[in-house]
Amino acid sequence: MSEIREDLKREVAIAREELETARRKLVALRRRLPPEPVKDYELRSADGPVKLSEMFGDKEDLILIHNMGAGCANCTMWADEFNGVVDHLQSRAAFAVVSPDSPVDQREFAQERGWRFTMYSAKGTRFSEDMGFHSEVETFQSGYQPGVSAFRKRKDGSIVRVAMDEFGPGDLYCSVWHLFDLLPDGWGSWDPQLEYS
Repeated sequence: MSEIREDLKREVAIAREELETARRKLVALRRRLPPEPVKDYELRSADGPVKLSEMFGDKEDLILIHNMGAGCANCTMWADEFNGVVDHLQSRAAFAVVSPDSPVDQREFAQERGWRFTMYSAKGTRFSEDMGFHSEVETFQSGYQPGVSAFRKRKDGSIVRVAMDEFGPGDLYCSVWHLFDLLPDGWGSWDPQLEYS
């Protein structure tokens, strides 16, 4: 029995190394993608209109989470996790969340959840569509979709998107899935909830 366990432990170590190699390759490939020029969209915050260029503050880089809104338990779970590391994120880059909810609804929901990051509303704009996180075409992924865009503001003030990724169960951006993967039955039939009793 211990010999089988040792063999499996070696296989796990090899698989972990292969996964890390694949992850580093993915990062390198993303960095080779040419930057995508982005116009200076105007979104809304609870304090009024805000241009994309203003979201950077004094930072050169902006990490912007595309959230589906208060009705999505998965998006809420991701945002809950980002809330816990927002200080770390903002020490390196500007960080915010954008959703189709109105600024008033965003503020209420953020206060209920204890979120400390800035939120912007894309309601009434083409921002989510243009960034690839909303589609009216009837497919499996119609409507709003979750994900992340990374932007850089150049010295001349122009903005480029340097990377983007989609969110989904098991992705690299939410530790909950990976911790559940350590359990004998994994996630099982578990789904995140907006509230737990």
